[in-house]
Order: sequence, then C-alpha cells, then structure tokens
Amino acid sequence: HGRVSMLAVLGHVTTTAGVRLGGDIDLHGTSFSDIPSGFAGLAAVPSFGLVQMFFTVGFLELFVMKDVTGEAEFVGDFRNGYIDFGWDTLSAEDQIRKR
Repeated sequence: HGRVSMLAVLGHVTTTAGVRLGGDIDLHGTSFSDIPSGFAGLAAVPSFGLVQMFFTVGFLELFVMKDVTGEAEFVGDFRNGYIDFGWDTLSAEDQIRKR
C-alpha cells in the first residue's frame, strides 16, 4: 500500500504541475489535458476508462503480482528467484532495515 500511495501522490503532483500525456484519452477527442487533477479527474474520465483501470489492476493483482515459486522471503517479494540486486549479500540486519 505504501508504494501505491507514493505513486498516487507523485501522479497528483505531476498532473497538478501541468504535465500531461499527449493525445486523446478516448475516441471522442477528449484529450488528456482536458482531465482535471485530483478527485475531479475521476468524474471526467469516461466510464469505460474507469472499468479498464479496475480490470487492469485486478488482473495484475490476481495473475502477475504474486509469488510463483514460493521463494518469497517477505510480503511483497515478487522476485520469484529471478531478480537479485544484491539483496542476498546483505546482512540480516540490513535486510530488515531496508524493508
């Protein structure tokens, strides 16, 4: 939840600063710059866009972001025995401190 919250805050700060994607958000010509920032943006996003976001997040939660190999050392460890940026070389104290 912490990572999602950090991304949400960063997204809000970025869009409030005026940084937007180029192009249109739907086939009716609504551009990304027409969508306001914050909670007001939810009402401006087309309903099918909200449905897309809901199902995309659900798909990621159910099928992608999970421990496939059973090797997870802690909650949120999705390395699945593949990616290791030196985590295993850290001491147990450093691993606890960095979690």
